[in-house]
Amino acid sequence: MIKKRQAEHDLQNSLPRVGIGYDVHRLAEGRKFILGGVRIPSKIGLLGHSDADVLLHAICDALLGAASLGDIGKHFPPNNRKYKGISSLVLLKQVGLLIAAKGYTVGNIDATVILQSPKIGAYTEKMQKKIAHVLHLHSGRISVKATTNERLGALGRTEGAAAFAVAVVSTWPV
Repeated sequence: MIKKRQAEHDLQNSLPRVGIGYDVHRLAEGRKFILGGVRIPSKIGLLGHSDADVLLHAICDALLGAASLGDIGKHFPPNNRKYKGISSLVLLKQVGLLIAAKGYTVGNIDATVILQSPKIGAYTEKMQKKIAHVLHLHSGRISVKATTNERLGALGRTEGAAAFAVAVVSTWPV
């Protein structure tokens, strides 16, 4: 019976784990537009407690979810002044350390940003490289895509931006 439990435990801990993340922020004048850790020229930017980087926030939530570590708000509460204006690259680095401390490695991350404007296609490769660098991964394991909301709803009226991310983690060396 003990060997059977150990085998089940080993199998459970070796299986890949998947997490999904989502974030949304308003767009506002007078804010820097930071997405994926990259500053994008724009007259409007994302509004939030930190730098409001919806892409990195969604990725953080996907990673934390895959490792059953809660969500970004649990680790970096928006009412904590310590995180006021903080770069989300710093938050992502901390999440990477939390994942590693639990014995996980990141397999891959796939993310989609929903944004009417500004157009970000020219910046996605740079975002992928920044994310990979922070997490000590090859940039080929990071995918960042963009789409519009076809002018429907708040995102389509350029009132905000959102991002979805999926992350795979495992205890297997990658």
